[in-house]
Amino acid sequence: MKKSWQQIRADLLSIAPPFLWLILFLLIPFLMVLKISFADMEFGVPPYTALTQWADETLALSVHLRGYFLLFSDSLYIATYIQSLRMAAMTTLVCILIGYPMAYYIARAPQRIQHLLLLAVILPFWTSLLLRVYAWVGILRSDGLLNSVLMGLGLIQTPLEIYRTDFAVYIGLVYAYLPFFVLPMYAVLVKLDTRLLDAAYDLGARPWRAFISVTLPLSMPGVISGAMLVFIPSVGEYVIPEMLGGADTLMMGRLMWGEFFTNADWPMASAVTIVMVALLLLPLIVFQVSQAKHYQSQGGRHG
Repeated sequence: MKKSWQQIRADLLSIAPPFLWLILFLLIPFLMVLKISFADMEFGVPPYTALTQWADETLALSVHLRGYFLLFSDSLYIATYIQSLRMAAMTTLVCILIGYPMAYYIARAPQRIQHLLLLAVILPFWTSLLLRVYAWVGILRSDGLLNSVLMGLGLIQTPLEIYRTDFAVYIGLVYAYLPFFVLPMYAVLVKLDTRLLDAAYDLGARPWRAFISVTLPLSMPGVISGAMLVFIPSVGEYVIPEMLGGADTLMMGRLMWGEFFTNADWPMASAVTIVMVALLLLPLIVFQVSQAKHYQSQGGRHG
């Protein structure tokens, strides 16, 4: 059945606002950063050279690859990429191990307290991330709340050196991004048909077997979507490593900040950004493929 022109126009008008938003605030800024990455650093405003110059009726194109060559030849940048991916992966794993049981408990809790439990998960978003991370500074430093309590109880004799370490950064990352995993995970678990579990129990499956064979496979879309929501932003995190990490805590967010504002090397910072986006395309593709397979399987069942 062919759609009429009015229906086509209505469909286009309905999808135009989000596409316009993505073009204005995602595609155009990305293209600007891509353009700057092929420029060269210079003192002035803006602090980079133009890619094209018009002189004597001649259009000259000047493309510089200094930033990209330096990225793959300087061990500092390579180590920063590796450590950022490692810390983001570890943060994602910890969020899965903590967030899955939380989401499962909320989804199976009585209806009257589900909203209160969800509110407890969402409540930190009511406060600025900067303030919440600064609170962790007061908790983790040598004379902070954690060491004061432990020493007051006699559990330790000397303060624990947690502040300004990678471990403190992990604590901050997990704390900040755990709700990003719990909420989509809960949205999937709460929709699971509990009759499937009842059928598994009737067939003699133990609870752990029913979980592995029924609940876990059906909840994988939530695991993947939640993991992507944690992994992707934590790779480029700046505030948490800057406030909780030490001088040797290398992450791409701190590296880009230093190149942009300390060194005023915009082409180098843009090259760092472009390569980071390229590295994140792989998990995004995996996420899209898994989501497409999930919706196809759901459509096949309903069909």
